[in-house]
Amino acid sequence: MSDKKPGFFRRLYDAMTDEPRPAPPPPAPPEALPDAPLAPIPVVPEAVPPAPEPDVVPAPAPEPDELPPPGPPETTPDYVEDVEDLAAARLDSVPVIPAPATAAAEPQGWFQRLASGLKRSSDNLSTSITSVFTKRKLDAATLDELEDVLIQADLGIDTATAITETLRRDRFDRDVSGDDVRNVLASEVEKVLVPVARPLAIDTLHKPFVILMIGVNGSGKTTTIGKLAQKFARDGRSVMLAAGDTFRAAAIEQLQVWGQRTGAPVITRPAGSDASGLAFDAVTQAKAEGRDVLIIDTAGRLQNRDELMNELEKVIRVIKKVEPSAPHATLLTLDATTGQNALKQVEIFGQRAGVTGLVMTKLDGTARGGILVAIAQKFGLPVHFIGVGEGVEDLEPFEARDFARAIAGFD
Repeated sequence: MSDKKPGFFRRLYDAMTDEPRPAPPPPAPPEALPDAPLAPIPVVPEAVPPAPEPDVVPAPAPEPDELPPPGPPETTPDYVEDVEDLAAARLDSVPVIPAPATAAAEPQGWFQRLASGLKRSSDNLSTSITSVFTKRKLDAATLDELEDVLIQADLGIDTATAITETLRRDRFDRDVSGDDVRNVLASEVEKVLVPVARPLAIDTLHKPFVILMIGVNGSGKTTTIGKLAQKFARDGRSVMLAAGDTFRAAAIEQLQVWGQRTGAPVITRPAGSDASGLAFDAVTQAKAEGRDVLIIDTAGRLQNRDELMNELEKVIRVIKKVEPSAPHATLLTLDATTGQNALKQVEIFGQRAGVTGLVMTKLDGTARGGILVAIAQKFGLPVHFIGVGEGVEDLEPFEARDFARAIAGFD
C-alpha cells in the first residue's frame, strides 16, 4: 500500500518551517487476556432503611441581657383604619333581620283529640249521609235510606228514628243538604247523651273510696286503672292499687309499673292466687292507712261464662265483709270496637255485678263509635270517661256536646 500524499496546506506549512515531518508512532500490540474463570454474579443485599437522623437540638435561647433592644410598638397604618371605619359604618346601616322563629307544635286540646279519634266514625256517617242527600228532596224513600244508614252506624233504632222524625216534621218535601242532616244528627245525639254525661264523684265520707274495675278480656281495664290513678294523684289524693287480675302475671306487672309512675302502693299476690282474698287484704290495708281511693283490678271475663261471673260476685261479697258500703263505684270498661256486643255486656254485668258507671275505651280504633249513643239510650247508665288513645291525657271525663259534634263530623 503506497503512502498517501500530504495535502497542499501541509506541504505549504512544511516548506515555510523547513522542518521535517515526524513519523507517526507505531501502534501498540494488544495485551493478552489471562485465562481466568468468570466471576460470580454479585448478590444485591436487601435495602436497609436508613438510620434515623439525630434530633436537632435547638440552640439555647439568648439570655435576657443578650436580647436585642425592643423596637418601637407596631401601629395600624392609617389607610387600614380608614377601611375598617368605612366597613363598620356600612354594617351599622344594614338592618338586622331576625332569624325566623321555629313555631312549636301546639298541643291539641281535648276536643281536637276527640274529633281525631272519632274521625273514622264521623267519616263513615258523613259519607253515607252525603250519598243519600245528593240533590234530592226529602221524601219518604230518602228518610228510609237515612234511617238505615244511622242504624248501621250503631246509633240505635231509637236515635235513628228520632233523627228521621225531626227531619220529617221540619224539612219534608224540601231540599236538604248533608250539612242540614249533620246538624240534626248532632242535636239529637246530644239530647240522648246529656242525661248520662256525669263525672265520677269521689265521696270523701268513704275512706277509702273503693272502685271496682270490671269488663271482658282486652277491654282496657288495667290501663284505665293506671290513667285514673295518675289523675287522682294529680288532684292530691292518696291512691292504692290492688292487682286483682291474678290469672295474668303480665297484668300484675303492668299495674306495678303504673304504681311506680303514680307513687301508689300496689297490693299483689302470686299469679293464680285467690282474687277475693286479695281484695279483702287490699280493703283492710287501705282502711288502716287512711287512703283516699282504692282501685281494684279484676280478671277479664266473658259475660256468658257463668262460673266466671260467680267468681266476680264472690269478690264483691268479700269486699262488703270489710266495708259494707263498698264497692262505692263499679265501673264497666267497654271496648268500642266490639260494637253491638257491648250492649249485651252492659246488660249482663249490670245484672251480676251492679254496674254504676261506664268507661268507653278505644274510640279511636273503630268506625262504630255510635254504639255509645245506643247504650245511653237503652240503659241510661252514667258515662264517666271515654278514651281515644294510649296517653293519660287521652282519657277524659265524658262531655255530651263534644261527643255529639265530633261524631257528626264538626271540627
